[in-house]
Amino acid sequence: MTKKPTSTGPGGARVLRTKVKKKRGLKDSSRRWLERHLNDPYVQRSKADGFRSRAAYKLIEIDDKHHLLKPGMRVIDLGAAPGGWCQVAATRIKSTEEDPRVVGIDYLEMDAVPGSAFLQMDFLDDAAPAKLVETLGGEPDIVLSDMAAPTTGHRRTDHIRTMHLCEVAADFAISVLKPGGHFLAKTFQGGTESGLLDLLKRNFRSVHHVKPPASRDESVELYLLAKDFKGRTGT
Repeated sequence: MTKKPTSTGPGGARVLRTKVKKKRGLKDSSRRWLERHLNDPYVQRSKADGFRSRAAYKLIEIDDKHHLLKPGMRVIDLGAAPGGWCQVAATRIKSTEEDPRVVGIDYLEMDAVPGSAFLQMDFLDDAAPAKLVETLGGEPDIVLSDMAAPTTGHRRTDHIRTMHLCEVAADFAISVLKPGGHFLAKTFQGGTESGLLDLLKRNFRSVHHVKPPASRDESVELYLLAKDFKGRTGT
């Protein structure tokens, strides 16, 4: 690999252009992906800023615009690994080691994030919802979900599998959120969302799609933002 300086990236950070040489056993598609990843200004900036992943900037950009995270809130982060969203949430709500108000969950391993707790278990496990609320110590003000199913390469299949995770996350949010709380979840463009949108519109005062600048232009990734939970019937 060779590097040379190019223009500045997001936040004015200097971007180094990396060229990945052709190698035996490395497919051209893999080489192009690796080159794009290495040259991604958000990847380079995340390393400089100490974030676990470029995904941290997606939450930062959404929160800067929509003002979701406030000091003292309680937050649940679904699909938390490698921890970028936990880092952002813990910082913005001023969560501490003594009183962690962020709880992440993922079936993958994740190093500890200051100001947050972590459960290594599958969110689809029947015991996960109760365990999350118990660990958090109360109802969350925000449920975040950056979950996506492992890709198969078949766009339609990947969309359906990730939409299922989004629907399960929405059901969970509606069952645990405080009145006035928010729900933010990854989804994909491609339809089959009408039932989910109807569910969210019945339970939140505003629902819309957002695509932060850190989400690549060519990506079909979107985020569903549902704000101001109306509260559960009978509570």
